[in-house]
Amino acid sequence: MAASLQTKYPLRPITNIPRSHSPSLPRVRVTCSVTTTKPQPIREKLEVEQCIVTTLQSTKPQPKLVVEQRLVNPPLPNDPTLKSTWIHRLWVAAGCTTLFVSLAKSVTGGFDSHLWLEPALAGYAGYILADLGSGVYHWAIDNYGDESTPVVGTQIEAFQGHHKWPWTITRRQFANNLHALARVITFTVLPLDLAFNDPVIHGFVCTFAFCIMFSQQFHAWAHGTKSKLPPLVVALQDLGLLVSRRQHAEHHRAPYNNNYCIVSGAWNNVLDESKVFEALEMVLYFQLGVRPRSWSEPNSNWTEETEISNNQA
Repeated sequence: MAASLQTKYPLRPITNIPRSHSPSLPRVRVTCSVTTTKPQPIREKLEVEQCIVTTLQSTKPQPKLVVEQRLVNPPLPNDPTLKSTWIHRLWVAAGCTTLFVSLAKSVTGGFDSHLWLEPALAGYAGYILADLGSGVYHWAIDNYGDESTPVVGTQIEAFQGHHKWPWTITRRQFANNLHALARVITFTVLPLDLAFNDPVIHGFVCTFAFCIMFSQQFHAWAHGTKSKLPPLVVALQDLGLLVSRRQHAEHHRAPYNNNYCIVSGAWNNVLDESKVFEALEMVLYFQLGVRPRSWSEPNSNWTEETEISNNQA
């Protein structure tokens, strides 16, 4: 035998709403539909299977709250944004060409002038300063600006996504990963190729520009699995000539404010122990009132989601 029960429960007054809104409180009617096998007294505890809450609007208009949520999903393994296009390949080819011309001018100029030590030292300086430059740039785009920032907005957005899904960099094809920096190198090094023939200048330029252009590839290798990396790359990482996987992994752990350099990583200990970036953040904050993202991280935007968790979702 089935019995149907329908009852109304009065609501207790809400006292923590500002006075400006208290006259507009809605009335709520709670309707519960209950089915039992035997007749039960009204006051007896019942097993509630379904409750429908209907809000009756008052005579005065109520403000509407609209919540908009932006859903951001990680790139899929076959996502076209991870693929190289012919435009990407052309920019990488152009960047490599300007680097080769600079290297050739350094070598041939050294032969003609019998200079060997000076171009070599200049090249070493370029290698060392490229690591420092990669760290400063990485720190800047990690902590300041957004996708609307002129010129570098796309890279800022990409680096924010990289913090949430770092494994996607290993899925990017070669030219896709390098084309943005290759474009910058092309427009920067080409005028220098045309303007100078000094082997020392080009010894610095070709090495510095090479390390900057390929820093994203070094970065991708730092996220790679040792067994899947070329043996030469693993050897260079172990020697400290390229940023190692272990060192860069510290950058992807809270508080996300260290190990920014991604060429060799040689500057990471120096910059982190001397708190150079923390000092720069304080200067910018007191001068411009801008807070770096690292002061409020970690949050859900930088909480790493692994490839396994995404595959299971």
